[in-house]
Amino acid sequence: MFKKLPYGQSNFAAMIEGGYAYVDKTRFVELLENENNTYQFFIRPRRFGKSLFLSVLENYYDLSRKDKFDILFGNLYIGKNPTPERGTYAVFRFDFSGLDTENHEEFRRSFSSRVQENVNMFFDRYCNIFVNASEQLKSIKEQNPGIGALDFAYRAAAGANVPIFVIIDEYDHFANNLVAMGKTYIDEVRAGGIVRAFYESLKKGTSTVVRRIFITGITPMMMTDLTSGFNMSADYSLWEKYNEMFGFTSKEIEWLMLETGVDRKLIEIDMEAYYNGYMFNEEGQNKVYNSQMILFLFNQILSTGKQPKHIVDTNLRTDYGRLRRLAEHEKNREKLLKIAVDGKVAANLVEKFSLDELQNESYFVSLLFYLGMLTIGETVEEQAYLKIPNYSIQTLYWEYIVAYTQSAQEWQANTTEEFFTLVREMAFREDIKPFLDYFVENFLKRLSNRDLINFDEKYIKAMLLSTLFLSGFYLPVSENEVTEGYTDIYLQKHPAKPTIKYEYVLEVKYVKTDAAETEVEAKFAEARTQIEKYKKDARFADRDDVKFVAVVFKGKGDVEVRAADF
Repeated sequence: MFKKLPYGQSNFAAMIEGGYAYVDKTRFVELLENENNTYQFFIRPRRFGKSLFLSVLENYYDLSRKDKFDILFGNLYIGKNPTPERGTYAVFRFDFSGLDTENHEEFRRSFSSRVQENVNMFFDRYCNIFVNASEQLKSIKEQNPGIGALDFAYRAAAGANVPIFVIIDEYDHFANNLVAMGKTYIDEVRAGGIVRAFYESLKKGTSTVVRRIFITGITPMMMTDLTSGFNMSADYSLWEKYNEMFGFTSKEIEWLMLETGVDRKLIEIDMEAYYNGYMFNEEGQNKVYNSQMILFLFNQILSTGKQPKHIVDTNLRTDYGRLRRLAEHEKNREKLLKIAVDGKVAANLVEKFSLDELQNESYFVSLLFYLGMLTIGETVEEQAYLKIPNYSIQTLYWEYIVAYTQSAQEWQANTTEEFFTLVREMAFREDIKPFLDYFVENFLKRLSNRDLINFDEKYIKAMLLSTLFLSGFYLPVSENEVTEGYTDIYLQKHPAKPTIKYEYVLEVKYVKTDAAETEVEAKFAEARTQIEKYKKDARFADRDDVKFVAVVFKGKGDVEVRAADF
């Protein structure tokens, strides 16, 4: 009997009791408990399973749930290796997602209400432990103290001689919107604002009953800007031993497939290339997959019994919006475009930075790392590189390239029936030249002279990949490794469109507008030599459906195409 796939699940107790498969991460509970600093900070990109892990902590340490320990944890690592502090805390859990950031006053009201609501739930949960809990609740409702309600909780816990474990999820969820509001972020986070006051209250609680704190979010920026408001936490985000605490390793994915009955034969793509690649410490034992991306893929298989229709998680589009907002500064736009084209960037990762520093290149690139847009790559001659982690994230950069040359309205106008008709001509009738002419007219010619300063083959390849991916017909691959070398572009048909007749291997070259014909011919000769090597690869052998094409772009206004037998 297979277990249920935990897609969209973040309530640990409900998962275990509901028969869902749980990838056991409880060994990290033991590691965290053994750290010297009990006030802990840990960040990861979105959709890596942070909320679920916090639910594990909540169920493990909550004294009101200790009677369910064997049911929830008996078959897991921590159930077989329990720690001294299990089931000994009154747990305070905060989640700061979904706050009202419409304006300054609404944010203050929303934040204050969220804290007070959590205090009310805290008293409800421990009403049998705290003396006069009902009277305390009544006082809170009458006085409406907002974040001041924390003092009521501290006094109640102290009176019952019960330590408090504070868990905070999405600590910085509202930060992006506040930054967009300008002065509001500075006023509320740095100065005597309500966010700072909340963390100062937590700090005060550590002198009495708050014995443990665990905070998660996406970036270190807001924690840095809080400065002395909350300066006693230890950041374990980039420690080697916690590299795999969130996300799935390859072995964990294999286990999950066996537990839930996912048919591997229905997965035609390279999962490692599409979803894997994250490293949060250069000495980490294993790369990790974004867990939500994997669950998204598996859920389609289990729901339909067919090859997944969507390879890239549609929820990634929310990350694309964040990417565009980050690129509002000119230098950041240039850096994003360079990363999109090169696939990597030389950078030394910065562990702490504030809002004021985001216009500095090194801080901006580090922010992309924390958002999951880059990950730790290779080190060459003592120079560290960050790289795009996988194909799914690469598609966000491709969307950015399209947006760089065209507004959303222009792109919508240009993805008309003509666009899709030309892609169909490629896919079903082996006619690629009309699409490339369309590409030149509607994309390359829109580039400014400034864009052309550093224009080269890589730039064109990135733009081609972007448009062809957005067509939905192909899963284009850049620098695909073959027997002898790397193809410029391999247009692999989308698994959800099995009737497509032709795939393509494109060797892309570029010459300047005033290039002589001899230079153009030299480029074609070079392309022919490379294509002959690609043809030797086993995956292309004896296949009439794969077309090898050399493409030479001349400036931004002309393109010449020759088939492999030219």
